[in-house]
Amino acid sequence: MGANFITGTGTDIGKTWLACALLRHWRQQGMRPAAIKPVLSGFDPAAGGASDAGRLLVALGRPANLAEIDAIAPWRFAAPLSPDLAAAREGRRIVFDDLLAFTRQAVTGAPLLIEGVGGVMVPLDEQHTVRDWIAASGLPCVLVAGTYLGSLSHTLTALEALARVGAGVTAIAINETPDSPVALAATVESLSRHVAGVPVVAIARGHPDAGIARLAELLC
Repeated sequence: MGANFITGTGTDIGKTWLACALLRHWRQQGMRPAAIKPVLSGFDPAAGGASDAGRLLVALGRPANLAEIDAIAPWRFAAPLSPDLAAAREGRRIVFDDLLAFTRQAVTGAPLLIEGVGGVMVPLDEQHTVRDWIAASGLPCVLVAGTYLGSLSHTLTALEALARVGAGVTAIAINETPDSPVALAATVESLSRHVAGVPVVAIARGHPDAGIARLAELLC
């Protein structure tokens, strides 16, 4: 296994939850995975352990202190906004080449998850979005989607955006949306008809282990 981005169709779709579940699964299998969350908005230093980066560190069995967070999430911003806007509020900007270099340096051959920020088309700076980051890295991604009403359109739109820049998709993880009127199985069945060649993995909210295990195998 190499490295894979964890990206999503939008914000709060479950990227961190899924990444943590994969990391714990691999550790239980005796593997030594790694993870980075280079860009993080809405960061509160007083609650670093509860941040996305902090949760990844806990899943890795590492302390979620500020030094460890800094090592995996160097671009942190206070405002819970898109990275370009959050950075601008602090008089800062993300230098895309620096972000790309940091990402590439993290790839060592060990299992690695690179968690993106927001959805596929979230702006990073004046010219680049998350999909540009994925494409420029040359690494494949897992697209995390939901089962809420409208998720099929959002997922297919995200796939089209990734395809336009040649970004490879290892799998689509359908993370069941709580209290959705759309069934998980129906979402998987419908989406599968439109994404021939891309595995669609169902992640049931109440009992996710089987889905996590299947996704972990696809990434190995």
